[in-house]
Amino acid sequence: MPVSARVRSRRLSVVLVAVGALVLAGCADTATEERVPSTVAVPEELAHFYQQNVEWEGCGGYGIDGPVLARSGAQCGRISVPLDYADPNGQTVMLAVSRIEADGDRIGSILVNPGGPGASGLSTVLAATGTELTGQFDIVGFDPRGIGSSDPQIRCLTAAETDADRAVDDGDRSPAGIEAAEKRNREYAQLCAERTGEDLLAHVGTADVVRDMDVIRGVLGDDSLNFLGYSYGTRLGTVYAETFPDRVRAMVLDGAIDPEQDPVEEIVLQAEGFQKAFDEFAADCADLGDCPLGNDPAQASTRFHQLVGPLIAAPARTTDPRGLSYRDAITGVQQGLYSSALWGSLRAGLSAVADGTGDTLLRLADLYEGRQDDGTYSNINDAFNAVRCVDDQPVTDRAIAGELDMRFRQAAPFLDDGRGTGEAPLDVCAFWPVPATGEPHTPDVPGLPPVLVVSTTGDPATPYQAGVDLARQLGGALVSFDGNQHTAVFDGNDCVDDAVISYFVDLEVPGTDPHC
Repeated sequence: MPVSARVRSRRLSVVLVAVGALVLAGCADTATEERVPSTVAVPEELAHFYQQNVEWEGCGGYGIDGPVLARSGAQCGRISVPLDYADPNGQTVMLAVSRIEADGDRIGSILVNPGGPGASGLSTVLAATGTELTGQFDIVGFDPRGIGSSDPQIRCLTAAETDADRAVDDGDRSPAGIEAAEKRNREYAQLCAERTGEDLLAHVGTADVVRDMDVIRGVLGDDSLNFLGYSYGTRLGTVYAETFPDRVRAMVLDGAIDPEQDPVEEIVLQAEGFQKAFDEFAADCADLGDCPLGNDPAQASTRFHQLVGPLIAAPARTTDPRGLSYRDAITGVQQGLYSSALWGSLRAGLSAVADGTGDTLLRLADLYEGRQDDGTYSNINDAFNAVRCVDDQPVTDRAIAGELDMRFRQAAPFLDDGRGTGEAPLDVCAFWPVPATGEPHTPDVPGLPPVLVVSTTGDPATPYQAGVDLARQLGGALVSFDGNQHTAVFDGNDCVDDAVISYFVDLEVPGTDPHC
């Protein structure tokens, strides 16, 4: 991954659920349910979308998470929405949705998004398992337009093309290296346009997804939205609040993206966040002894370069015939830094690289890249690029790109491979076939009820201060969590979870930050 590319932000534990969490036994029958319709007035030309019924069925055929969801008792279905809300009688897209119904006195539904952008949200129905919320709320997940089991999908590269792309050295900052990187970026953007279609690419951004969220709310029969958004999901929540402030009942935003922040500054702050996470990991590793980074945390970045630097010239051997490229090694390490729960795997992976093998880091990289055991890929990376290229204005000035590259290296020395020249290739978004629509701004949310923002002090992907700032911008309450991980809600901390549950059930926000 080029150092100028943002690290994808998403709910880590939801990804892990999909690879083997224990779930409840059961199976949902196919059923069409008509809930009492929402009483919220909607434009006449959109009414038939809000009034549609969902044919709920078992989740077995819904993507890679389908079998896990099928065993959990979840139901899945599809909802039709306009491709272009300005043309509601034109082309439509189908959203995949999932649901676990409340088993008690139902208050309403909670819609959950795990982040990304590009992550499937169907398995988020398992997020609140074992909590009071499942008694009083239907928990609802969805795959945003173009993503996961929604149809049509964003697709740019085949599996073989993705494997080949991951093996390419993208860190050469010589003029020839920059030219080659920009050629690959142009070709990638062209393939996205050819294989996905510009009409869909133009309408996969956050502004369209929040309109879809409101249709889901209406279809579920709720007059107001309850929403839990992790990571990029906080952007969805913020834009929904700006678009429909009078339709929010409760909103929890965990792992915030700051809407006032310029995307260039966001990249630099993420680099700082990952450097902090690396330093914490290195200190913990040294305390355990026999650390592959050495037992002096101050020298960890140097030792890290000694371990992975040789992969630039030749990949490490793996059982998989691909080998471990330098690029995949960095991706695997970043995946391991998302949570202290993965530090053991990261330590083992670095130790293996020291011994000349790369299987563990390759598995971590595959988890990040959405590669399945059969060699196929989810479309998380293609969707990530498609959404961010529509949401944020691209860097088209090469001087700014070069400056950003150097600032990134300064902010995260462990990611600086020593090849910086002050110049860098333009990102793929500079060549994107449809225009960007978003700009940094201060949210305008008149009449928005109190929201709850959760921010983790050692979050590498969405640094803590962004949550502090988002709570201020939305006039909401803040819960701080002291930890080294990306997001915290329903991840085992009672202090955080109790605040979230009380808020959803009773609409009570903490008077002061409880600092869990």
